[in-house]
Amino acid sequence: MEASGPCGVAERAIVNGRIKQSVVHWCFNSAAEQWSIERTCQVARELGCVSVEVVGPEDWSVLKKYGLICALAPNGMPGAPFVKGFNNPRYHEELMARMKAMIDACAAAGFPNVIAFTGYKWRDATDPDSGEITRLEGAEHCIAGLKRIVGHAEKRGVTICLEHLNTRDGSHPMKGHPGYQGDDIDYVGGIIRTVGSPRLKLLFDIYHVQIMHGDVMRRIEENKDIIGHVHTAGNPGRAELDDEQEINYPPILRKLLAVGYQGYVGQEFIPTRDPVKGLREAVRLCDV
Repeated sequence: MEASGPCGVAERAIVNGRIKQSVVHWCFNSAAEQWSIERTCQVARELGCVSVEVVGPEDWSVLKKYGLICALAPNGMPGAPFVKGFNNPRYHEELMARMKAMIDACAAAGFPNVIAFTGYKWRDATDPDSGEITRLEGAEHCIAGLKRIVGHAEKRGVTICLEHLNTRDGSHPMKGHPGYQGDDIDYVGGIIRTVGSPRLKLLFDIYHVQIMHGDVMRRIEENKDIIGHVHTAGNPGRAELDDEQEINYPPILRKLLAVGYQGYVGQEFIPTRDPVKGLREAVRLCDV
């Protein structure tokens, strides 16, 4: 029988440790049990993960208590942060202020990454009747806005990770994002490469890439030079990484190692059953 820690978790799920694993807190805070940040940190630490992510500075003292980092910080935008993004200049000033503050906080804490988004394609991001920003306009606005902030990230030694999201799944507000402009990984990659900074990278979310493109391992190869962070989830449904879903995770994780990826992999699935058991299974599966 496995020994268990105070959370009832097998003492470690990670044996190899070649993949630095992180737990995305919002998934487990939104689950039926609604884990506190303390609970998430306890479970992550016992499993052998090194990070709990997408949590703001107000929770970082709890992470440090458990010897964890925040591998990916939020961008500081209120509400659904992926809606108002760099593709729309009406949000640039707020983005600059909030992201500069988050970059500074990460630099002070020694944390590596801050998330960023293209935003939704409507001119008023929350109103589909306001007309659409064209893809060309959106890319130009993203490039201009990111160029304004990335210099600060360079000075502070923090990386901005621009995320590609799927627009196909409209069944749940966190399973897909109809209207998000950066739903094509080549489009997002083109923005990143045009900005041309080592402190602007791609957030490669395996779940979203599978939905929009498939061919995940080839996509990793094509983007190996710009991948700055990775997320997981089962597809369809953004649930556990089990045999009820279609993504074969171990070879994908081995591919990341083969291309020299040295960043973090965040477990970002929404639990549909015992979250401790599901997280333990996912962490073991990705410990290639």
